[in-house]
Amino acid sequence: MTKAVRIHSHGGPEVMRFEDVPTPEPGPGEARVRHEAIGVNFIDVYFRTGLYKIPSLPAVLGQEGAGVVTAIGPGVTEVAVGDRVAYAAGPIGAYATERVIAANRLVKLPDAIDFKTAAAMMLKGMTAQYLLRRTYRVKPGDTILVYAAAGGVGLIMCQWAKHLGAHVIGVVSTEEKAQLARAHGAEHVVVGYKNLVEEVKRITNGAMVPVVYDSVGKDTFYTSLDCLAPLGMMVSYGNSSGPVGAVDVSLLGAKGSLFLTRPSLVTYTAKRSDLEATARDLFDVVMSGAVKIEINQTFPLAEAAAAHTALESRKTTGATVLLP
Repeated sequence: MTKAVRIHSHGGPEVMRFEDVPTPEPGPGEARVRHEAIGVNFIDVYFRTGLYKIPSLPAVLGQEGAGVVTAIGPGVTEVAVGDRVAYAAGPIGAYATERVIAANRLVKLPDAIDFKTAAAMMLKGMTAQYLLRRTYRVKPGDTILVYAAAGGVGLIMCQWAKHLGAHVIGVVSTEEKAQLARAHGAEHVVVGYKNLVEEVKRITNGAMVPVVYDSVGKDTFYTSLDCLAPLGMMVSYGNSSGPVGAVDVSLLGAKGSLFLTRPSLVTYTAKRSDLEATARDLFDVVMSGAVKIEINQTFPLAEAAAAHTALESRKTTGATVLLP
């Protein structure tokens, strides 16, 4: 048998149950992975609450993990039994001691990257990669705005953007988090967003920013638009305060012919070649030391509900990892 954290209905952390489930067998094109570490992300909360749809219940949560391949199905060429691997943004099912996943969603881990680091960085780090290198290609000298700058994605983005020669304005919720963001490359940090537009105007001498990376959603969407320079890019990639809802697209024209996108890692890594390139870029910046992965919370897999409670109450910084 395998241990897994499952939900039988949508709701708060209390709906998460640590249960025995049958150990899965890989089918054609699939591999079984024994997890050594599992990443926790806010998207897991969205699936738990029902904001994001789950095909059927009961369901195992989680989209990110690292471990060792223990079995492969027919036709698998991407990995072999014994390979150290990691993944992110596949179908949910990571909150388990072992799981089956499509082998073409796995990437082999360099020896220099340990399992905990891999589980902490795959979803967040590959998200940072496509946001900074593809959705809007950050250039030396750019001043960019990053929400949740002390969070898992935010800390990686601050470091990576600085490495690229950009100036980061980070938005955080507390002074403690402001110090953390500054220590990881944010040149300017704003606590809260009540006066954010005025602060961005002051920092940029009225020029505003070419791109905003907004993971908050409903509470900050229109503030973010007002921080953009003409022809700027509004990147809405999260809903920690709730979904944005209907938007009058004529506002984009009125506020400076702005661009708006709602990207996802699933789309940016849908092709095997894009997945491998994205992971390789992430591995390179981590192994070079330009980006350090901060694992600031670990929980036993059996206490995944406590990890969700901490995440939702904004008591976490950096990455949170579950250990089977």
